[in-house]
Amino acid sequence: MTRPISPYHAPGFYDQALAQGRHRDIVGGRWEETGLVQMQLLLAAGLDPHHRLLDIGAGSLRLGCRVVPYLLPDHYWATDLSGALMRRGYAEELSDKARLSPDHLIEDADFDFTGLPADIDYAIAFAVFTHLPLTFLQQALPKIRRRFPSLQKLLFTVFLAPDAAQASAALRQPDGVVTHPNRAPYHHLAKDVLAATHAAGFAAQLSDPYLPRGQRLCIALPC
Repeated sequence: MTRPISPYHAPGFYDQALAQGRHRDIVGGRWEETGLVQMQLLLAAGLDPHHRLLDIGAGSLRLGCRVVPYLLPDHYWATDLSGALMRRGYAEELSDKARLSPDHLIEDADFDFTGLPADIDYAIAFAVFTHLPLTFLQQALPKIRRRFPSLQKLLFTVFLAPDAAQASAALRQPDGVVTHPNRAPYHHLAKDVLAATHAAGFAAQLSDPYLPRGQRLCIALPC
């Protein structure tokens, strides 16, 4: 049987997890810690309440439940492979639902961004491309660049291998997660991540320090 590209693509994964009430667990655990880190990254990047934010791979709104109260009403948009997971987060994690219309949660399996406004200012994809082959990043970045001409900053995370020799085998990251070249969670070479970002029309830098689970942050600026 062919292995799915990530656990999230396995048949029935979301149905089973949601039936078990695991909407927090399946987005990687460390709910409070990781949501706080995401919020801090956006604030450090200059996110203000009037900005329109796109949360790519929003899951059960780990970030959304923090950033929606900060942004002006309806200035948050979210996409995810599972619409049901986002709706569960909306129902159980969002304290003031009057600040966000549920039609801002858009199921999107292919990074097509259908139904989203063009005037997105900031976008974040936290722990999304960590679970996908490099080709997905290479395909998604140009779509983001074309689809959102007003975009000021894109933040996304990846796992990195230090060199080509180590990239070809399983690798233990600084926070203990084991990443792989050919199955989730995936690691890539920094030069390949930066090349994909530049090819899509962004100037980019990989920042330190390491984030939860050993991820690295890429800050991409349209150019």
